[in-house]
Amino acid sequence: MSEKARNAANPREDKRTGTNAHRLGQRGEERAVTALEEAGMRIIARNVRSPYGEVDIAALDGETVVFVEVKAWSSYGIENLQYGINAKKQSRIIETAKYFLSEHREYNGKAVRFDVIFIGRETVTHLAAAFMERV
Repeated sequence: MSEKARNAANPREDKRTGTNAHRLGQRGEERAVTALEEAGMRIIARNVRSPYGEVDIAALDGETVVFVEVKAWSSYGIENLQYGINAKKQSRIIETAKYFLSEHREYNGKAVRFDVIFIGRETVTHLAAAFMERV
């Protein structure tokens, strides 16, 4: 994997970005929340943490609980999502979602979906059902 691809996979570790990546991520999450709310979703949690990892946003889309990973990259395009949302990252998100649901039983019986929102310089691209749990 090239250095550019590695940095795209984990821009917060890119030595050139430092704390700017954290601020970029926070602004990206704010833009994602706005987009989700404008689409009629209700945000139920942010920065969901578990022993397995973190999910940026949990929302309700009607009767579906949606776990959203936000990717806000200033230097890389949506075509690099394959590096940032690889199988290992997907597994961590899924396990964190299971942990969240075990702690919040009020969502039992609802459908679950995993979305990705890509925040570009000028665009917000919402990929609904971007991946699913593999059994």
